[in-house]
Amino acid sequence: MAESTSAGTATPDRLPRRVNSGPGRALVAVYILFAIAASCRAGVQIVTKFDEAPVAYLLSALAAVIYIVATVGLARGDRAGRRTALVCCTVELVGVLSVGALSLLDPALFPDDTVWSDFGGGYGYIPLVLPVLGLLWLRRTRPAA
Repeated sequence: MAESTSAGTATPDRLPRRVNSGPGRALVAVYILFAIAASCRAGVQIVTKFDEAPVAYLLSALAAVIYIVATVGLARGDRAGRRTALVCCTVELVGVLSVGALSLLDPALFPDDTVWSDFGGGYGYIPLVLPVLGLLWLRRTRPAA
């Protein structure tokens, strides 16, 4: 069954690609996992020891928000969802590269680890790989012109 597009009805060979199907579902699942992990970590750190490293804990909370919003964008899969996921994956990649580099160059800036410290080393470097995979998947599944 052909789905309609903004240009009318799609022909079977030009069906819009779904960002939240196939491997995209696995990507959404990993984003959900990281949204939960980062949210829990940041929540516990902020509630129990915020005064020890507020910047680090707020960065973990920011990462959690980005993972949550990216998850919603990827799961929606529509134009707005794709745009949201694209922005989130880009911000996430810039964040993990920036915080990762700063945490190695000047460890005193982050007295405690964030999700993005050491390029996500505390999480098996998945925070570094995840936005790259997200951006690649968004590119691969972008609608045909």
